[in-house]
Amino acid sequence: MSLSDPPAVEQLETFPNAFPERDYAVEIVCPEFTSLCPKTGQPDFGTIAITYIPDQVCIELKSLKLYLQRYRNQGAFYETLANRILDDFVKAVAPREVNIVARFTPRGGITTTITCEHVAQG
Repeated sequence: MSLSDPPAVEQLETFPNAFPERDYAVEIVCPEFTSLCPKTGQPDFGTIAITYIPDQVCIELKSLKLYLQRYRNQGAFYETLANRILDDFVKAVAPREVNIVARFTPRGGITTTITCEHVAQG
């Protein structure tokens, strides 16, 4: 697999949560996220923040880093990126709750922040 391959949920690895009986928050920040604008092909730069309450497993950080780096060569709108990251994270980790905040640097004088979340049922 190379950075030109699209991100895939199968890349995300987990490990057992040592405290599944307790609610606690994990915050992960990727301040150097990059992707491509699907209209212009120009690079987009942003920060991805993931805050989650694990259930049975936690995300392994190196696999998450490599997963996020795969977006570097992918053309997608901000809304698509944030929601796809959320969907893949939920499939891999099955957290009690997760919140994704994607903050992109200004382009044409406009900043964009996408926030999406998932709360497990039951």
